[in-house]
Amino acid sequence: MHFHQELIKLLEQATQLKEEEIEQLLSVPPDSKLGDYAFPCFKLQCFSGNPKEKAEQLKAKIEEILQVQKEQQKQEGQQIKKQLSFISKTEVAGPYLNFFLNQTVLAEKTLKEIYKEAKWYGKTNLGKGKKIVIDFSAPNIAKPFGIGHLRSTVIGHCLYHVFEYLGYKVIGVNHLGDWGTQFGKLIVAYKKWGSKEELQKEPIPYLLKLYVKFHEEAEKNEDLNELARAEFKNLEDGDKEALALWEAFKEVSLKEFQRIYDILEVKFDSYEGEAFYNNLLNSTITELEKNKNVPTEISDSALVVDLKKFNMPPVLLRKTNGSTSYHTRDLAAAFYRLKKYKPEKIIYVVGMEQKLHFQQLFKVLEFAGVDKDKFIHVDFGLFMFPEGKMSTRKGQVIFLEEVLNKAIALIREIIEQKNPDLKNKEDSAKHVGVGAIIFADLSTDRIRNIDFDWNRMLSFEGETGPYLQYTHARACSILRKAKHEHKLTPNTHVNFSELQLPVELAVVKLLSAFPEAILKTAEMYKPHILAHHLLSLAQAFNEFYHQCPVLSGQLNLSKARLLLVDCVRQVLANGLELLGMKAVEEM
Repeated sequence: MHFHQELIKLLEQATQLKEEEIEQLLSVPPDSKLGDYAFPCFKLQCFSGNPKEKAEQLKAKIEEILQVQKEQQKQEGQQIKKQLSFISKTEVAGPYLNFFLNQTVLAEKTLKEIYKEAKWYGKTNLGKGKKIVIDFSAPNIAKPFGIGHLRSTVIGHCLYHVFEYLGYKVIGVNHLGDWGTQFGKLIVAYKKWGSKEELQKEPIPYLLKLYVKFHEEAEKNEDLNELARAEFKNLEDGDKEALALWEAFKEVSLKEFQRIYDILEVKFDSYEGEAFYNNLLNSTITELEKNKNVPTEISDSALVVDLKKFNMPPVLLRKTNGSTSYHTRDLAAAFYRLKKYKPEKIIYVVGMEQKLHFQQLFKVLEFAGVDKDKFIHVDFGLFMFPEGKMSTRKGQVIFLEEVLNKAIALIREIIEQKNPDLKNKEDSAKHVGVGAIIFADLSTDRIRNIDFDWNRMLSFEGETGPYLQYTHARACSILRKAKHEHKLTPNTHVNFSELQLPVELAVVKLLSAFPEAILKTAEMYKPHILAHHLLSLAQAFNEFYHQCPVLSGQLNLSKARLLLVDCVRQVLANGLELLGMKAVEEM
C-alpha cells in the first residue's frame, strides 16, 4: 500500500466518508511548504462548527487514531511500524487540514520498493481474472495510413500496456475498415481506369489516386455512385470478380500497414475487420428483430431501430437495396466479442466525430439487454492543419510514414553533430525520432485537437519525448560512472535520512506517486496523465542533478543519491514503455 492509499484509509476511519469521496477531496497543495496533502473540511458531517473548527476536530481525531495504534502495538510487544509514522505532522490552515509526510520513511519505503520490484514497480493485480478488449487503430483498406490514424493507434497502444500492467488480460483488436460502399467506388474506378502493373508498384498511392478520380468524375456523372452501390451489393453477395479485386486491395494494404506498425512497434491480437462479420449480419439482424425490447421498424423500405425518444437519428440495420450498414457490422462485432472474450469492458478508441455513432450503438446494445457499462468510447480530437481538414476524397493526406521518417532523419543529423561516436546510431535515431512523434500526441489531453506543426512535432527541447529519453540516458550515464566506486547491490546499506534537501524530496515524492499516475491514466483513459507525470519527474530530477553532486566525498550521501538516480532511471524506463516508447541508455 502506498502513502496516498494509507492516508485515504486513515481519513476513511476518521471521517466515516467512503474511499471514493475522500479520493475526490484529497489534493496536493500548490506550495510544498503547505504540506504534502490537503483535505478540505467544509462538508464534514461527523464534526460540528465552522470549517476551521471541523479541521481542528479532524486533526485531533487523527492524532487519537495514530496514538491508539501505537499503544496497541506496544501492548503486543511489537516495534512501532514505520507505516504508522508516515505522517510527521498535521497543520490546520483555515478550512483545510494539511498533512506533512515523514520524509525519511517516505524515501526508504519508496526507493526500497522500486529497487526490489524494478520493471514491475507500479504493477498491480487489480484486473486479475478480468479481460478488456481494446479496439484501436482501424485504418481503412486501400487508403493511406495518414497522420490522422496516429492518435487512435498510439492512444490505444498505451492503454493496452497500462491495463495489462494493472493485471488485466487485454485483447487488442484492429477492426480494419475492409468493407463498405467505398469498395464499390474503388471497384468501379479500377475497372474503368485501373492498371495491375501500377497497383503492384506503389499500391496505396495508386489506390488513393483512383479513389480521388472516382469522386472527381462522380461530381460530373451521378450514375457512377449508383454503379458503386451496385458493385458493393455484388461484393456482399459474393460475386467472384468483386471479391478477387477486394482481396487484392486488402492484401497490398495490409503489407503497407504492417510496415508502419513495425516502425511504431505496435502489435494486435486480432485483425478481425468489418468483413469478418459478414456471415453474422443476418443472424444479428434477426435476433434484434425478435427482441421485443429493441424498437425495430420499417422506414422507407429500410430496417431501422427507432431512437427518436433519445433525440438521436435511427440506426440503419438494412438498407433499401438489402445491403447492411456500418452500424450493423459494429453490432455484430460487439455481440461476437462479448461471446468470445467475455470481457469486463470493450473500449473503442475512435475520434470524437464518431460520438453520435457510438451513442446510437450503445443504446441499441442496451435495448438488447447488454450492460451499458461494458462499453466505453475513448474519443479524441483531430489533428488540425493550416489548410483546413484533410480529405482522402480530395487526395489531401499527410502520410504517417513521411512524418516518422522525417523525425528519424532529423535525430540522425543531431546525433552526427553532437555524438558522432555513439554506438548503434541508427537504432537510437529511430527510437528517439519515433518517440518524439508518439509523445507529441500522448502528452496532449486526448479530447483536445492538436495543431499539426512540424516544428512542434519534431522539437527536441522543452516538454518533449526526447527530453524524457535524454533524462533517462543521463541517469544511466551517472550510474555507469559510479559503477566501480559505488556499485549498488541488494546488500548495500543506505542511510535514507541523508536525503533531506527539497530537490531530493521532490524527486522521491514523484517516484512514490508513479503507481497512482498509472491508476488515474486507466480510470480516465487518458495517457497524458502518465506523460505529464513523467515530465514532472524528469524536470525534478534534472533540478536535483544540477544542484546535488551524486559522487561526492561523503560515502553515505553518495550511496543514497545513487539509489535515487537508479530509481529515477527505473521509473522513467517503466513509464516510457507504457507509453510505447524506448528508454535509450545513450544519446
